[in-house]
Amino acid sequence: MKRKRVLALGLIAMMATATFAGCGSSASGDSAGDSASTDGASGKVYYLNFKPEADEAWQEIAKQYTEETGVPVTVITAASGTYEETLSSEIVKDEAPTLFQVNGPVGLANWADYCYDLKDSSLYNELTSDSFALYNDDAVAGIAYVIESYGIITNTKLLEQAGYTLEDIQSFDDLKKVAEDITARKDELGFAAFTSAGMDGSSDWRFKTHLANLPIYFEYQDKGIDSTDAIEGKYLDNYKAIWDLYINNATCKPADLAGKTGDDAENEFADRQAVFYQNGSWEYANLTDKGMTDDELAMIPIYVGAGDEKNQGLCTGTENFWCVNSEASEEDIQATIDFLTWMVTSDAGTKMLSEQIGVIPFKKAADTTNLFVLNDRAYTEAGKTPVSWNFTTMPSEEWKNGVGSALTAYAAGTGSWDDVVTAFVDGWASEYAASH
Repeated sequence: MKRKRVLALGLIAMMATATFAGCGSSASGDSAGDSASTDGASGKVYYLNFKPEADEAWQEIAKQYTEETGVPVTVITAASGTYEETLSSEIVKDEAPTLFQVNGPVGLANWADYCYDLKDSSLYNELTSDSFALYNDDAVAGIAYVIESYGIITNTKLLEQAGYTLEDIQSFDDLKKVAEDITARKDELGFAAFTSAGMDGSSDWRFKTHLANLPIYFEYQDKGIDSTDAIEGKYLDNYKAIWDLYINNATCKPADLAGKTGDDAENEFADRQAVFYQNGSWEYANLTDKGMTDDELAMIPIYVGAGDEKNQGLCTGTENFWCVNSEASEEDIQATIDFLTWMVTSDAGTKMLSEQIGVIPFKKAADTTNLFVLNDRAYTEAGKTPVSWNFTTMPSEEWKNGVGSALTAYAAGTGSWDDVVTAFVDGWASEYAASH
C-alpha cells in the first residue's frame, strides 16, 4: 500500500481552547427536524466500532436511526486491543465496513488509501474547527468525533475515610504519601489505594499507551516537538516511579497482573475496593451504571514528578477519527455520511455521543453531564495546562506490545526495568525505521 504524507493541523495545540467550543449549546428541535436528508436513500452503513464500552449505546442509536430513516445500520465492535487486526480482516471483505476509525497520523499511514475525502461533506461542515480534521495532503481523511480526558479516577469518600481530601494531592510526592499510607492501613481501612493494573489485553492499553504518554509528553515539551523518530527516554525514571506506585499499592500482588482484566479493575473500583483507578472520561457511564454517584467521584491528574505539577491538568485529546471507506459504493458512502451528520446534529445523536462518548467538536453538540469531562473543564478554566495526547505518535502497535510485555515481566519479577527502557527507547527507533 502506498504511503502518503500525513498532516494533522494543530490538533494538540488547539485542543485546550477548542475542546469546548461546541458544547455550550444544545441541539435544537426534535431528532427528525435535525436529521440529514435520507429521502430515497438506497445505501447502507456498516460501522466497525473501536470502543467496546460504547457498544450497547451504538447498537441502540443505530436501531433508532434505521427506524426513523429506513437505512440499515450495522455496528460491529472489535474486541479490546484487536481493532487493527479486525479492520485488516474486515476491510477486504465484500461487505466491508463503510465507516472505520484511525488513531491519528500514524494510524492513517496504514489506511490512507481507504479514506474518502470528507472535505466538502456535510459532516466536515459541522466541525467547530478544522483543527479536528485529519489531513492527508489536501484531503480530509478523517474527522475527530470526540475529545476525551483521562487521569486517576478517585473515590472521594474512601479518600476522606483515609483522612485525606483532593486538595491534599497536588503532586506525585503527595500521591505517593497518600497511597503508601493507605497501603500501610489497608486491613484497618478495608480498601486498597489502587485497583489492579491489569496487563491482560483488555486493560494493558491503560499503561503501555496512556501512562506511557506521560514520559513522551514531557520529553516533547522539553524539545518543543510533536513527534520524533527516536525517543531518548529522559523521563523513564518518572514512568518507573508511577508504575511502582500502582503495582505495589494495589488490590493484588504485582505478580498477578498478567491475568487481571479491564473488568477486574472496573469492578474493584465500583465495589469500593480501591481509592484510585487510572482510566478516562469514557468510564463515567459504566461506573454510574454500577451505582456510583457524582458525590463520590472525581478525576485528578496523573502526577509523575515532572513538569509544573501545580499547574498540570488532565490528559486531554483524541485518538478517535472517523474515516469513510472510499472503496464502498457511492450509495453506501452517502448513506454513511448522512448517518454521521445525523449523529452530530440531531438531539438523539448528540445526546448519545455526549453522554456515552464525551465532548464532541461539532457546532450542535449537546452539553455533557459527564462529571469527568466537567472536571477537565474546571481544570482548564482554572488555568491548568492539559497534558496533550502524544501517544498517537507511538511508532507502531508492536512497539506498544513490547513495552507492555516488559512492564508485565518487571511487575512479575521475571524482568528488569532495563528491559522496559530497552523496549521503550530501542524499540521506538527500530519500529519507526520499519514503518518509514
